[in-house]
Order: sequence, then C-alpha cells, then structure tokens
Amino acid sequence: MTSKIRSDLLVFSHLRWDFVFQRPQHLLTRCAQHRRVYFIEEPVFEPDIPPTMHVSARGERLYVAVPHLPSGGTTAQATAQLKALVDELVRERTSSSYVAWYYTPMALQYTRHLRPATIVYDCMDELSNFKFAPPELCTLENELFRRANVVFTGGVSLYEHKCHMHVNIHPFPSSVDVAHFRAARTIADEPADQVAIPRPRIGYAGVIDERLDLALISGVAEARPEWQLVLVGPVVKIDPESLPRLPNIHYLGGRSYADLPAYLSGWDVAMMPFARNDATRFISPTKTPEYLAAGRRVVSTSIRDVVRTYGDAGLVQIADEPGACVAAIEASLASPDREDWLRRVDAYLSMSSWDETFRAMWQLIDAATEQPAVRRVVRPGGRVNVPTPAAGVPAVLRLPPG
Repeated sequence: MTSKIRSDLLVFSHLRWDFVFQRPQHLLTRCAQHRRVYFIEEPVFEPDIPPTMHVSARGERLYVAVPHLPSGGTTAQATAQLKALVDELVRERTSSSYVAWYYTPMALQYTRHLRPATIVYDCMDELSNFKFAPPELCTLENELFRRANVVFTGGVSLYEHKCHMHVNIHPFPSSVDVAHFRAARTIADEPADQVAIPRPRIGYAGVIDERLDLALISGVAEARPEWQLVLVGPVVKIDPESLPRLPNIHYLGGRSYADLPAYLSGWDVAMMPFARNDATRFISPTKTPEYLAAGRRVVSTSIRDVVRTYGDAGLVQIADEPGACVAAIEASLASPDREDWLRRVDAYLSMSSWDETFRAMWQLIDAATEQPAVRRVVRPGGRVNVPTPAAGVPAVLRLPPG
C-alpha cells in the first residue's frame, strides 16, 4: 500500500484487542505494517491506584493502550483522568500529525479537544441497539458524524441506515482472509476437545450473546438428537444459565483466531443462528465469508446483508424456523457437486479480501486528509447525495480503483 500520509494512528475502541479477532484487528494489523498504531481501549477500574496508561506491544508498530483508573470516583473525574492519559500518550508517543480512528463515539467525552489531521469513524454496528448501550451514545454519535472527515460502515444495510448523516460515507462489509480459513479444507488433526464429538457436526464460531436465537438452536437440537451442535465462542452479556442445555449441544468456549480453521475443519455444516431483533438488524457477519472460505456449507437466518450478499448468490441457505433450518441443514449434508460449489465460492470470495478492503479505506483517508473541508455539511433531517455503485459491480463488493 502506498500512501502520502504517514501519520500515526490513534484508535478508540469499545472492543478489547485480545477478546475476539474481528474487523478492527484485521484492519489495524494491516495498518501497522506502514505506521504506528495505538489501540486505546476503554478503562479498567481498580481500587487505590493512580491513573495509568498501560501500553504493550502487539507487533513492531502496533501498541495496545489500556487506561487503569481508580474505582469509586465520579464520571467527571474518570473523564478528566482519561483526557490526561490520552494527552500524555499523544505528547510522548505520537508525531505532530496523527489520525484519530473511532469505533466508539463514547470516546469523544475525553478526546473532543484533540486536533488530529483526520478523523475516521468506522461504524461497524448500530451500537445503540445493543444490550446495555449507554443512553448518551446517540448524541455522541451525532457529534462524531459532524466531526468526522470520512465514515465507513460495517455493511450495506448499516450504510443505508446512516448514509444521510455524512457526505463522505462508504460501505465496507466484512471481508475475509481466504488463505487462513481455506486451511480448514485440508487440516487432518482436529482439536482435542472436538475430536470425540460424534458426526454430523453443525458448528457456530463467534460471540454468544443477545444476537443469537437460543430457541432456534434448541429447536434444531431437539428435532435431530443425532446431530451435534458445536458452539465455539465466549458467552457475553447474557446469563450462561439461559443457554439451552441438551446432550447434543456442546459449548467449547472462546478460542483463538489461529485455532478456528482447525475447528471448522471438523464441521459438516456451519450455522449462523442469529435472532431477528434490533441488535441484528444491521449486522454483516464476518463469519459468513470465513465459513465459506473454509469450505463449509452455511445455513443462516434471514439477516438482510447475508441474504442479499450470499443467499441471493446461492452460496448460503436461509432459514428462520427450526423446521426450515433442519430441512436446510439436511439439504446441505446431502448436497452433491461440492467441487462446483467450491469453485463458485472461491470466485466470489476472490473479490473480498481484508487486504483490498484496507487499501481502499486508506485511499479514502488519504483523500479526506488532503481535503479536510469535507465534513460537517449534513443538515439536520436532510439527506445528501451518496455514491452509487459502478455499473455492473455489486455495492457490497465495490472498492475504489487501485
């Protein structure tokens, strides 16, 4: 990637770097190949400590910064302490010109005084729809839209929902590291905690939270007790006791990104049992292309971006109810012409890599840095003209020319 802009990058995230390897990690590890990246997490509170920023390296140019604050203080005190810690980081570790990249609008509370060369908002989800969303989130997001030079969205549905908020907003749905997941097609040795589980195995890998349809999972397991449902991922924001417990449902816990292909290699079908609720209304699941790259047939509920990107292309089967889901899985297990299907999958995924996505994003950041006046021009309640796809190119795969 060539770029005229060599600024350091300050990233403000609601996600922790070491939690689940997903969109921010894919993009920012690539960014760190060219410039220093400081990934600033939300604070950790501990009793009787001075405010401290713990900075640790994750690569030659990639650093994770975790604010540690004393517990028991007020919100105003915590905000002032965070502001001081960020100022110190900027003063001591960054160049005079830097880019501020936001995943969470909440960070504006202690960063709005900063003067970066460029402000980027990578809006990967509609966070206000998630469980336990702070009440001030929407107000702060509106402010971030006014301040940002360029905005990215994590999917086309989210882009359509937000496109009236900014004149320089672009959809970048989930991409895939094909080589990483394609290894699942040839891995022979399965992980020890999966190898003893009988076949056929229906697998899911991802966070287990309010976005999953637990009744659907239970219904499929009850309808086909000879099938084994394998769920790989941490349980977050929901009570583990609320999870369906049946002999053929196996919760293996969180696993590293490096280990995922080995788990996928032992599945017969991959499942995306997302609930249809506010939290899933605009999602564009990263796992869809990952499952496909691994050579797994996929059955998903009718998440809009999945349907029109992969369902309409005949690469993913769509089913919302237990009976329909069972029928789709049975069809996937019995489906002939695997080699033809894999050729279509590979041709489709060849147009969607994280390398190309990051390259296209940074071209837009370069352009926004060179023309900083492109911001704060959206009128309340008004709509703006938005880019249309190039002729013949699906919007979900559109990238700026290289």
